[in-house]
Amino acid sequence: MARHYDCDKCPAYCCSYARIIVEADDIERLADHFGIGAKEASKQFTVKGEEKGERILRHQEDEHFTTICQFIDPKTRGCTIYEARPAICREFPGKGRCGYYDFLTFERDAQEDPDWVATTG
Repeated sequence: MARHYDCDKCPAYCCSYARIIVEADDIERLADHFGIGAKEASKQFTVKGEEKGERILRHQEDEHFTTICQFIDPKTRGCTIYEARPAICREFPGKGRCGYYDFLTFERDAQEDPDWVATTG
């Protein structure tokens, strides 16, 4: 399946989702990446989710999307834990297309601005 998006040209929209759910394997991967135990990684990098037993990644403030995953570098918009990123991040968007990238490409063409980003403000 052909890929119809380029994450390097995106301001990390998917990383602004409020619920970036992580599983036990993801927490173990983060723990290994940072050289700490899984319990500490869970405490340091996640918060309780809406569902029973659910853990989601913590967020940081963001100029474009109000908040974004704590592992996004706000200057480069790149993932600082790319090799250790959770499975949900590895699988996104899943079907070869990213709706936000389609929108972003359309708007950048319409605005005649290759760096245009939709903001919340």
